[in-house]
Amino acid sequence: MTLEQTARTFFEACENGGGWEACKAFCHDGASFACQADALADTTTLHDYAEWMKGLLGPIPDGHYELTAFASDADRGTVVASAIFHGTQTGAGGPGAPTGKSVASDYAYVMRFGGDRIAHMTKIWNDVQALRQLGWT
Repeated sequence: MTLEQTARTFFEACENGGGWEACKAFCHDGASFACQADALADTTTLHDYAEWMKGLLGPIPDGHYELTAFASDADRGTVVASAIFHGTQTGAGGPGAPTGKSVASDYAYVMRFGGDRIAHMTKIWNDVQALRQLGWT
C-alpha cells in the first residue's frame, strides 16, 4: 500500500467515526497528534483523536466530510488531506441539549509517516468558528 493509500484509508476510518480500532493499523503505536484549537488542546495522540472523532458523531449523528484535496509528498513522507466537515447537532451530547444547528467547517490533516505508517498528524482547524455555528459557544 502506498503512503497515499494508507493515509486515505486512515482518513476515511477516522472521519467515519471508526475510532482507534479502525485506525490503529495505519499508525505507529503512540503516534502523536497536534492541533492549535482549544477543543483539542489536551489531545496529544492519534489514539485519543480517533476516539474524539468517534465521540463527535454522537451529538452530530449525520456528521460527514466533503473531501476537497488530497496530496502526497513522498520526498518528505507526508500526505495532506483537506475537507469540509458537515453536520447538525440533533443527538445527545455536546455542551447541552441538541441545538438543531448545522456546521460546515474547513480543516486539513497533515500526516507525517515513519516508514509505512503514520507517526504524527497535525490537524489545522478553526474550532471557534465551528463551535459557534453549532451554538456551543
